[in-house]
Amino acid sequence: MQQRRKIPRREFLRRSGGVAAAAAALSAPNLFFNRVRAASGESPNELIRVGFIGVGGRGRGNLFFPTMAPHAVAVADVDRKHLERTQKDYEVRYNRKLKGYRDYREMLEDKEIDAVVISTPDHWHALASIHAMEAGKDVYCEKPMTLVIDEGKAMIATARRYNRVFQTGSQQRSSKEFFRACTYVRSGRIGRIRTVRVGIPGVNWTKEPLVPDSDPPPELDYNLWLGPAPWRPYNKWRVHYYFRFFWDYSGGQMTNWGAHHLDITQWGLGMDESGPVEIYGRAEYDPQGRYEVPSWFEAVYKYPNGTTVLAGMSHRTGVTFEGEEGVIYVNRGRLESTVPEVLEEPIRDDEVQLYRSTNHYQNWFDCIKSRKRPICDVAIGHRSATVCHLGNIAIRLGRPIRWDPKSERILDDEEAARMQRYEYRAPWKFPEV
Repeated sequence: MQQRRKIPRREFLRRSGGVAAAAAALSAPNLFFNRVRAASGESPNELIRVGFIGVGGRGRGNLFFPTMAPHAVAVADVDRKHLERTQKDYEVRYNRKLKGYRDYREMLEDKEIDAVVISTPDHWHALASIHAMEAGKDVYCEKPMTLVIDEGKAMIATARRYNRVFQTGSQQRSSKEFFRACTYVRSGRIGRIRTVRVGIPGVNWTKEPLVPDSDPPPELDYNLWLGPAPWRPYNKWRVHYYFRFFWDYSGGQMTNWGAHHLDITQWGLGMDESGPVEIYGRAEYDPQGRYEVPSWFEAVYKYPNGTTVLAGMSHRTGVTFEGEEGVIYVNRGRLESTVPEVLEEPIRDDEVQLYRSTNHYQNWFDCIKSRKRPICDVAIGHRSATVCHLGNIAIRLGRPIRWDPKSERILDDEEAARMQRYEYRAPWKFPEV
């Protein structure tokens, strides 16, 4: 496949009208769309029109979430089965057809699409996001935002150059228990934070036995699925959900779940514009060699304020902030403290006032209209992903590394520094700032 020329910037067309299918569906007697329309106060012409890139497991979840579904107008996927299944299911549920594309770049040429949701494997996040922003689309990109650190720098530069609204899919920031936990920690309710323990689930590999490499199935454009990743023969246990357990495409559970819980750690420590300065770790690997990433690991991060963060599979899943005056633990649907009154007193006006969102998708839509930055802006998503990548680099090399959060460079270790980026497979080119 030949790489197309760089897509030019396009004017954002939020109020252009002319989306006959969407308008017809929203004016039809469809109770779901009518409820959404009534709640939002939006007319059909004001509804932000969204294309979805990648509609496998997580992509389908994003598309069919009630906040998102009314905005959908198109889907793109390199797997024809994913594409056709999603189109069919959407039409059955909502009595409206979605445009379908195998190559997301063709979708980006559609001027009737205002924004995109990217739910591809991690190695595609950077290019798809950059191409979308160059085409004048706002972006919601799943976590982890990047495969390697330097991709994030280029994504930030592109978002700022084209004034795009970019939300990272670290949706825990829009959940009340994480908002409260980070507010209490940042406001000093448990004193200075000495240690943070970040519990990450174990590898959920379930495929037995291994299978030999083979030709890709006819419904999958395997060359496009690989994209910038190195060429390897097709194996059905390396694609779709299981991509996350191979270094070419992802970073294992560190970037899968660490991207959630280390993001909350960064928020709670007030480090959204910074990060750790020293990182080391250790790991164990699958004795059967079924996958490449660690089956168990622990990474240790030293922050410039003296806080130590321990992240790995030997800690309680979630985030535990250990302060000089108490402990706060938070996970999805759970918020606990060794000092109960810490959780009972309402947030006061004189305490830290963090960015508040109660719906991660709606926050993105609201910011598309206001042109303000969302709760997990591209720069925040980049910093949180960077923490994950630094942990993986230290683990893979088996030695401590030093990081300068200001210059965003690994210090005094050329081999480690080279791992901040990688050479894309031709004809794809690594994005430069």
